[in-house]
Amino acid sequence: MGPITIELFKDQAPVSTENFLHYVRDGFYPGTVWHRVVPGYVIQGGGFTADLAEKPTRPPIQNEATNGLSNRRGTVAVARTRTLRSATSQFYVNLSDNTRLDHQGFSPDVFGYAVFGRVIAGMDVVDRIGAVKTGVRNGMEDVPLEPVLIKAVTEQK
Repeated sequence: MGPITIELFKDQAPVSTENFLHYVRDGFYPGTVWHRVVPGYVIQGGGFTADLAEKPTRPPIQNEATNGLSNRRGTVAVARTRTLRSATSQFYVNLSDNTRLDHQGFSPDVFGYAVFGRVIAGMDVVDRIGAVKTGVRNGMEDVPLEPVLIKAVTEQK
């Protein structure tokens, strides 16, 4: 749907940033899709192919949700399961201010999700992705009815 440029916060989220860059440098992301789209909330991608086959990943990383960064519109954060240290390749872009996803305590329900970057160009593309029609596919909710493919991810130094 168009290019998205993100700035990475390597000083505040070094583990998350380096993890993301490992996947970028390995060519992991091209061919994956934005598999979860919740209008007004988030778009999530980086883990599934267009047929919703989950790609094998590296081991999970440390959760850096305590880094003081907030899940505000346009920020990029590490996706994970309810397990605190379960994040691997998946990430999401916030479509609105989602401060309830920020670190608020040390129990699993309020530990939070680590922000590691922000969109600096292409937020209009993010919003277009955030408006696609979704449904249930392969037992997953909020999946775009037409796959929204990640064609390329490159690192600019």
